[in-house]
Amino acid sequence: MKCPACYYEDTKVVDSRVAADGLSIRRRRECLKCGFRFSTYEELIILDLTIIKRDGRKEPYSREKLVRGIMRSLEKRPVTDEKFKKLINSIERDLQVLRKAEITTNEVGQIILKHLKKVDQIAYIRFASVYRAFQDVEAFREELNKLLPKTKGGKKKRLPVRKN
Repeated sequence: MKCPACYYEDTKVVDSRVAADGLSIRRRRECLKCGFRFSTYEELIILDLTIIKRDGRKEPYSREKLVRGIMRSLEKRPVTDEKFKKLINSIERDLQVLRKAEITTNEVGQIILKHLKKVDQIAYIRFASVYRAFQDVEAFREELNKLLPKTKGGKKKRLPVRKN
């Protein structure tokens, strides 16, 4: 690790501890040349994962692409940075647990939806509407009905169908 002050090539780790989010490690470092102290964070990165697109194309996994898509669905929603980081880490953990070198966009989408449903139902619907490419209002209504709580009799409440 290069020193950010003098760019010397060698530093030593003075202290390591789990970061506040519980998903990364904070390391306190000191430059062996100038003595400057600074912190670095180490977090899990998914390597060697290939995504198979719907049209059959393959591309390497991109955390940035995942973050952008989920951020769009969470736009103007009350989700803290910490909760967002945990969401991304949970999704990536589930991808890693599959232990596959290649994974389809369908599998990625299902994992994202599973986690978004727990975090924010509006974001879930936003993501689902793009991911599942609803063709009409009825498909959208069916997805909304999945989110409605069950009644006392065990049946799910349903959104009414209006006739014009």
